[in-house]
Amino acid sequence: MIYLTKDDIKKVFSMREALDADKEALSWYSKGEANIPLRTNIDIPEYNGQSLYMPGYVGGENPALGMKIVSVYPDNIKHDLPSVPATMVVLDPKTGIVKAILDGTYLTQLRTGAVQGLATELLSNEDAKTALLIGTGGQGMAQLEAMLTVRNLEKVYVFDIDKSRAKDFCDQARNNFKNKFNTIFESVDNVNDVSEMVDIITTVTTSRKATFDGSKIKKGVHINGVGAYTPEMCEIPSSALINADEIYFDTMDGVLAEAGDIIQPMNKNLLKNDNINGELGQLINGNISGRKSEDDITIFKTVGTAALDVIVADRIVKRALVENSVVEI
Repeated sequence: MIYLTKDDIKKVFSMREALDADKEALSWYSKGEANIPLRTNIDIPEYNGQSLYMPGYVGGENPALGMKIVSVYPDNIKHDLPSVPATMVVLDPKTGIVKAILDGTYLTQLRTGAVQGLATELLSNEDAKTALLIGTGGQGMAQLEAMLTVRNLEKVYVFDIDKSRAKDFCDQARNNFKNKFNTIFESVDNVNDVSEMVDIITTVTTSRKATFDGSKIKKGVHINGVGAYTPEMCEIPSSALINADEIYFDTMDGVLAEAGDIIQPMNKNLLKNDNINGELGQLINGNISGRKSEDDITIFKTVGTAALDVIVADRIVKRALVENSVVEI
């Protein structure tokens, strides 16, 4: 059995490869070739904690099996420990034997960034030059890298409710991507100062209210809703959804059960099932159409699925073995 840290993964697996792995995962998911049981949550009240277990199997030509374990222990910060540690366990689908353990935190960042990047690649206008990233938390940098990987962006505006954090994020982005992308990164104090001029908007927060004004977006914009993953959270404004020409989800079941962005306007009859085009995997498989014109407003909503975790993790392990970049445990 091998163990792969964040640095190990970054050495052998690129964002482009993660995009391709996510594409494969969603394709098989929409074909009905994935078995993704409901997440198991275990409360640990005496330690103010919760442990979450997310298993999954994806079939097809190159099957993958695994389980991600995520713990939520807010008090860990008092002990200089991560409050949301995550670990990915990869099994051999032919034998059921555990073959690898991966840093689940970075894996989540990578596959989540990649699924947004995949949607941006498939749905945004190919000549998109400007983007807005809302939220600079743990998912932020991977979200940014994914957008930069699929579109030749000249400028990315960055907003966070903590202005200093947005500025620090831009400094870090300049350092991270200085030898890879020729993009200008600029923090903004008011998200709506730029939301009406950008070609792509990606919002990745846990906000319970819309993170931008949907009435200000321009024609042709592509919007990614990444952060809201409970019925109470809501990043995408209803006005944007109402005016959208095409709306896509990573998984229909997941989004309709968990995403407040979609659940809340549906409960108010502002959005109906007929307004939803379908899953991104269906688009990949050619079962549904994508953007129809440069002026279309397209929206992608993701809440994540274990199908992404197991496929991306499996492909990382395979690449690490080829590169002989492994630590045996």
